Amino acid sequence: MNPYIMTILICNLALGAIITAASYHWFMAWIGLELNTLAIIPILAKHHHPRATEAATKYFIIQATASSIILFSSIINAWHTGTWDITQLTTQPTPTMLLIALTMKLGLAPMHFWLPEVMQGTDTTTALIIATWQKLPP
Repeated sequence: MNPYIMTILICNLALGAIITAASYHWFMAWIGLELNTLAIIPILAKHHHPRATEAATKYFIIQATASSIILFSSIINAWHTGTWDITQLTTQPTPTMLLIALTMKLGLAPMHFWLPEVMQGTDTTTALIIATWQKLPP
């Protein structure tokens, strides 16, 4: 992979983590998480091997599902409270759905079924990024 493209992808990973960590708005936190997901996909698939492609596809499907659950829970919360503020989780289904989505994104048990398969399909550097940097924003 071109070093300039790799630098841009790594900068997008950092930018996504910063946007997510600094946001007080549900939509901005979701955008940061999506930026992180979309920046790591080409890094996962940079080796032209079927296992790398499979790992990138599994990672994308799981992260997209978790992101849609986060967006859905934030919409429900905004519908009930009238605000998109992250600190106001007052309705009951919202914290439960948010917990499930963050558990999926982090790869915590019982939602960890995707993590070992994705780690096996990547190289060591990419697995290190997934195991450390990708866990910071959620």
